[in-house]
Amino acid sequence: MNQFHSILYQRCGDHVATIKLNRPSALNAINTQLRNELPMALNLAANDPSIRALVLCGEGRAFSAGADLKDDLSGLDMTTMLMKEYKPSFDAITTMEKPVISAIVGSASGIGLSLALVCDLTVMADDAFLLCPFSTINLIPDGGGNFLLSRQIGYKRAYQMAIEAERLPAASALELGLVNRLVAADEVIDNAVEWATSLTQRAPMAMARTKKIMRFAMQNSYDATFQEEARIQKECFESEDFLEGRNAFVEKRRPVFKGN
Repeated sequence: MNQFHSILYQRCGDHVATIKLNRPSALNAINTQLRNELPMALNLAANDPSIRALVLCGEGRAFSAGADLKDDLSGLDMTTMLMKEYKPSFDAITTMEKPVISAIVGSASGIGLSLALVCDLTVMADDAFLLCPFSTINLIPDGGGNFLLSRQIGYKRAYQMAIEAERLPAASALELGLVNRLVAADEVIDNAVEWATSLTQRAPMAMARTKKIMRFAMQNSYDATFQEEARIQKECFESEDFLEGRNAFVEKRRPVFKGN
């Protein structure tokens, strides 16, 4: 049974879960309740050993319109809200040892864009768009948006997108490498779930460690990454799943990975 009010949490088969932002009448704009429930839902999936892949999406016509500006903003400490209410969700996505696929229909805007981009993989509707609208209300990109955009598409393109509040169409998002695949709008969530399901056949440790080292590499030097790779590779090499994968290769059969 769903235990949330602004989130729909659902299992899809044995090893996949979906988390839907559930404020469709507000285009899934993120209010206080949603900010508080999302990290709980993400950690529920992260801490469930039977879940090997996760899909994050929005109910209705959009992924998320970003922060809900209709909330009561009086007396708000923006720094505290971002660090204490938003960041736990982003941390849960980046640190959980399983792939998180964002599925974008309609639009992903503002901090909703950051939420979509911080995921490991992204499926996007071919008629959807990305929007970084902060400059229109005298704010800067947040939710790590400056880090994500500048590293994924380069400083000049990211700066242009931000200050011009550019509506970036799906085809451009794919070309720039912000998303992985485009599909028809009515197929986005099903496609993401199918992709997540296919990933559950991969070695869980390899997916988790690859995610960890690639995120490490984004912020560290080549030499530091090389050394961290060597340490992590030793863990993988000594695992039962490596032995299973090697034996399956030699025996020309499909491996059965257990995550250890």
